[in-house]
Formats: sequence, structure tokens, C-alpha cells
Amino acid sequence: MPEDVTVRYLRRLWHFVREVTGDNAYDRYLAHHRLHHPGQPPLSPRDFYRQQQERKWSRVSRCC
Repeated sequence: MPEDVTVRYLRRLWHFVREVTGDNAYDRYLAHHRLHHPGQPPLSPRDFYRQQQERKWSRVSRCC
């Protein structure tokens, strides 16, 4: 029984870490895409991350 609790705790912790770090961004994108754009093919992981990087770095990101 304690092993089961430990496994559940570790899974929740792993899910939290992936959520906070953005590691699950592609999984979230796929879920959104299936729901809102059912007839269109999704971006490949490579294209998705390239688009994310372009969005992040294509604008000025400083305060002054």
C-alpha cells in the first residue's frame, strides 16, 4: 500500500514539474488542437517548438 501512495505522489510531482517548466507544452497544444481544429493536421513537435522560439524571441523583451 505505501508503494502505491508513493507512486501516485511521484506522478503528481512529475506532472507539476512538467507544467511549471513548460515541458508539457506540446501535449497541451495537441489537446487544444484536437478540440478546436479537428479537421486540420497539427504541427510537428519540431515546428511547434520552432514557432514557440520565434514567438518568444522575435519581439523586444526588456523593460526600458
